[in-house]
Amino acid sequence: MAGWVIAVVGATATGKSELAIRLAQELDGEIINADSMQLYRGMDIGTAKLTVAQRRGIPHHLLDIWDVRYPANVAEYQRLARAAIAGVQARGRVPILAGGSGLYLRAALDDLNFPGTDPAVRQRLEDELSQHGPAALYTRLAGLDPAAAQGILPSNGRRIVRALEVIEVSGQPFTATLPSYESLYPVIQLGLRVPRAGLDQRIGQRVAQMWQAGLVAEVRALAAHGLREGRTASRALGYAQVLRFLAGEWDEQQAREETVTATRRFARRQDAWFRRDPRVSWLDAGSNPGQHGAGQRGADQDAVSQHGADLARRALATIGTCGPLTSSSPRGTAPRTTS
Repeated sequence: MAGWVIAVVGATATGKSELAIRLAQELDGEIINADSMQLYRGMDIGTAKLTVAQRRGIPHHLLDIWDVRYPANVAEYQRLARAAIAGVQARGRVPILAGGSGLYLRAALDDLNFPGTDPAVRQRLEDELSQHGPAALYTRLAGLDPAAAQGILPSNGRRIVRALEVIEVSGQPFTATLPSYESLYPVIQLGLRVPRAGLDQRIGQRVAQMWQAGLVAEVRALAAHGLREGRTASRALGYAQVLRFLAGEWDEQQAREETVTATRRFARRQDAWFRRDPRVSWLDAGSNPGQHGAGQRGADQDAVSQHGADLARRALATIGTCGPLTSSSPRGTAPRTTS
């Protein structure tokens, strides 16, 4: 398949959305969402989904396409993402994938085929999950396929069940179903890196801002439209914790603290996933003042803007090492890989 594709990857709260917009402005691009929870309608505050105004006129694809009751389907996302990539390229523009859902990004970009399912095996594992919770299943997965377990959050029962199902049905480790790191497209992957202490601080600030922006009200409204019945959406970070608060299991402060803790843990797993991919070119994104500028004014806002511009310049320089990339550039040249 001819045509360059850019991917902006990394852990949550590293600034992927802002960089993607700046690259789209410079490269005549359109953005394709690669955050599995931003696919859900109404899940806005807790997923840090950009508002229409924040998108600054850049077309965004694959946002708000699923109802919160719909179970996530990576194979469906693969079909939709590849169609979106083809559409952007047909318009003579550059597709820019942005998000931190590693499996979804690989599904879009790589020759990844999904093993079949066995309804009986799936139901048995789902029953175990309902009766005993994810911890026992996660321990089993860690014994059968440690590499797969490392890439899955211990609380993510849906993905644990799927991995165990694949192992049982195929007789192979779940990681054996993932292809080598070879893309269907000439792709440049830019990874954003923030030191752990700085990222932990950003995550704490982001969760505080989400609470101030009305996350609890958002979850309460979604619960009235079936969020609790959604096998995937109900387990999203922030949403799962607020649902427990609304159910009376936790007080609000505990829900907020648990959201921070779970998000920090998830960010480490995201980072580990992307670091295994030798194609990712890493950029230091750790000096951003003011947590992406949210609520900043005056000099602080100027500093945030300058940081974003500097990061975009460094990203464009990295892209430039792979050859010229504009809307009129020749397509199909294999990029150089840096790690």
